[in-house]
Formats: sequence, structure tokens, C-alpha cells
Amino acid sequence: MRSFIPWIGGKSQLAKRIISEFPTDFERYIEVFGGGASVLFASDKHAPIEVYNDANGQLVNLFRCLKYHREELQKEIRYYLNSREMFQDCRNRLESSGTTDIQRAAMYYVCIKISFGADTDSFGCSPKSLDTTRFEDIEKRLEHVLIEHKDFEELIKQYDRPNALFYCDPPYHTTEKHYSERFAEADHYRLNAVLKALKGRFILSYNDDDFIRELYKDFDIKAVERQNNLSQGRFKEVIIKNF
Repeated sequence: MRSFIPWIGGKSQLAKRIISEFPTDFERYIEVFGGGASVLFASDKHAPIEVYNDANGQLVNLFRCLKYHREELQKEIRYYLNSREMFQDCRNRLESSGTTDIQRAAMYYVCIKISFGADTDSFGCSPKSLDTTRFEDIEKRLEHVLIEHKDFEELIKQYDRPNALFYCDPPYHTTEKHYSERFAEADHYRLNAVLKALKGRFILSYNDDDFIRELYKDFDIKAVERQNNLSQGRFKEVIIKNF
């Protein structure tokens, strides 16, 4: 299953490669930096406990509304069109009070779908669809997934067990400006510290640079490549794990 939204830094191209690294004996699966949840949706290795988390409150609200109010969300989205005026109106109203969760979820979905590169900031000027026919399948997949909105360190410590598998896809080093939620240099070190103390296992996606390789030099590091979504050529990444 594919994600229902594009996402900056999304793992649709690498999802199967990442899933191939999954162990077979985990009982709880946690996506710490959920984003578009491409790995969660692509995996057929379901655990009794599954968690989706993200620091972006608008994104978490969209996932929650799709899980609990799918029909109402579809009805709300059907009145939107792919136009610059509607895109700007959605962006402006997202920051205002007086809207319901379902209205905000619909507007955020529109902003993701018709913006340039899913950045939600600039109109894409292309014929992108606002189709919602896949929402019912997504709703079913999320039925038993816990949806959280926590700081990554707090979340990891809360769900850490020896039988836990964490998938982490943080903002990439030196590319943090492309993400709506602040992620500072200190956060890269903070993530490294909490993963080093983990009782469970983790799989971590990052861009391939010297800083990351040095930070995680004590772990298993595999180099991978994908097509660059925002420009031509290939983008070099690493998959890091502690098992």
C-alpha cells in the first residue's frame, strides 16, 4: 500500500529496501518521525502494537481525522479545487481560529497535494488530483495504529521495550530548513543519545554525510541511493541499525 500523500523526505522509493532490514520477532513497531508513513503503509509485517508519531500537529490531525472521521473528511475535501486562490485561502485559514479539526485536516491535505514538492508553502502550478478514493483503505490500515504527537525522545522512552522496533526518519542533517518543525543541530545529538540507550532495536534513515557517519560509527551503516525528488540525479542516503 502506498501513502495517501507525498511528503518532503518521504520514503516511498526506499520503503521496500528499509522493510527488508526488519527483523521477524518484534511485537511493537514505532514510526518516530512519521511523515507520510510510506514505510508503515508498505510493510506487511504488522505488529500487535503499532505507533505513528510526528511533531507536525497539522499532519497528526490529518491522520487522526482520516482514522476516526474518514467520511466527513472526504465530504469536506470534495468542495476544494486545484487553484492558486484556494491554495492560498487554505494556508491562511490554517493559521486562524474557528475551524474544526476536520476542516483543518481537509485544508492541510489540499496544501500538501497541490503545493510544489509537498512543501505546503508554494502553489505547485500543476494538475494534481485531490482524489480521496483510497481513503477507505487507509482508514482500515490505521484502525489499530496509535497516533501520537510527541517529542521524539519522550516517545522513544515511553515505548521502548526489548521487543520494540523503532523506525526513525528524522530531518536530514543540513536540510532541516525544508521541514516545518524546528530540528536543531543539538537534536541530532539528542536522537543519537536516546538510540544508544535503547532496549529495543532501531532502523534509522539519514543522508550520507561525514557528520552522520561519525555520529553513528559504532552501528551498522549501509549506503543506499534514490532518485532526488527536488532536482535531477541520485541522492545518497544511509540505513543505520543497532542489530
